[in-house]
Amino acid sequence: MGETMDLEIMGRAARKAFDQVARTDSEQRAGAVRAIGFGIENCKAEIEAANRLDIEAGRSGGLSEALIDRLSLTPDRLEGLERDVFALAEMPDPVGQITEARILPNGLRVRKQRVPLGVIGAIYESRPNVTVDIAALALKTGNTVILRGGKETIHSNRALMEVIRTALGESGLPEAAVQFIDNPDRALVGEMLRLNRYIDVIVPRGGSSLHEYCRNHANIPVITGGIGICHLFVDASADLVAALSLIHNAKTQRPSVCNSLDTLLVHDEIAADFLPQVVSFLAKDGVTFRADPGALQHLADPRVYPAGPGDFDTEWLSLVLGLKVVSGLDQAIDHIQAHSTFHSDGILTEDHALADRFVQQVDSSVVFVNASTRFNDGAQLGLGAEVAVSTQRLHARGPMGLPELTTYKWVVVGDYTVRG
Repeated sequence: MGETMDLEIMGRAARKAFDQVARTDSEQRAGAVRAIGFGIENCKAEIEAANRLDIEAGRSGGLSEALIDRLSLTPDRLEGLERDVFALAEMPDPVGQITEARILPNGLRVRKQRVPLGVIGAIYESRPNVTVDIAALALKTGNTVILRGGKETIHSNRALMEVIRTALGESGLPEAAVQFIDNPDRALVGEMLRLNRYIDVIVPRGGSSLHEYCRNHANIPVITGGIGICHLFVDASADLVAALSLIHNAKTQRPSVCNSLDTLLVHDEIAADFLPQVVSFLAKDGVTFRADPGALQHLADPRVYPAGPGDFDTEWLSLVLGLKVVSGLDQAIDHIQAHSTFHSDGILTEDHALADRFVQQVDSSVVFVNASTRFNDGAQLGLGAEVAVSTQRLHARGPMGLPELTTYKWVVVGDYTVRG
């Protein structure tokens, strides 16, 4: 379409829709989410056809294979998206939950209870599944949302928005509960970031430049995250056979996403034997490596290159893995503190005391012990879906599911009580 869009009108409509959606009962909102699931099920052919247009345009425009992978909606991914939406519909609704209650000495009954956040502005790149994830999470929690996807997924997002609009109509919710900025003009992002009269929070999902732009230009609170420089430390006590499969999963299952492994830290006691096994095991799937001098001395393989000055500060988003040898836990933690974005970091060890110390000292949004970093995902952690993976400290950290799309209000009940 690409027509001129009046974001002021969209903002007003979103705020008005929020006033209505926030008052609806839990079952009506869950029904809207179910309707989205049925819509995906019934419109797969149309969604896949639209997605093929984006893939063709992306390849013609020179998008990397990592970005092509991010924007692809394969049949398996659509089925997974559908399952996640149906699971989300049946999850407990956090809205109205009482999280704290007490009776004060003066008889006042005081409680905190969850309420929706309000109007969410989501700005994202490459991944059209985010359109459904955020819409479904917002509706389930009584919020409304304005979506701004990237131009590389415009056809896919239009097809998914048709499903969402139909679901809203079938469930009796206002169409403005989920709106889509159907224009790739980047100037609209800056305009959206200034709609503080209507939008309560901005959630960017994309590269570091998008996050930085939102932080620097928004007059609305911004929840940042979703940029991973993810580490695993292999301790000398680790089960090295099991570790190989885990590392393979963390790096190769879907290398273009933020929870894929970027740097492997290996204890120097096992480096000589283990590093060649890692290279041999992963190289079969096309992985190449960037190794520090300590790792290079154990490797004579054309797929292993010396690490450059910025390699350990790079989110690869591809089949590249950094390798570094460390003297033990302290040096591993020092490296993580210096280079991590505190998204997903983990340890592979059979030493429980060491694992406990790693968990205490590494303050990432999700810390793993003997598990793949690929589990930093809302659906995988039982949240149904996620709006984003937050790496900041205020309001929410890690995958943002249903509870993280609520805030709270205080309720104070007295018996015509006056303050003395």
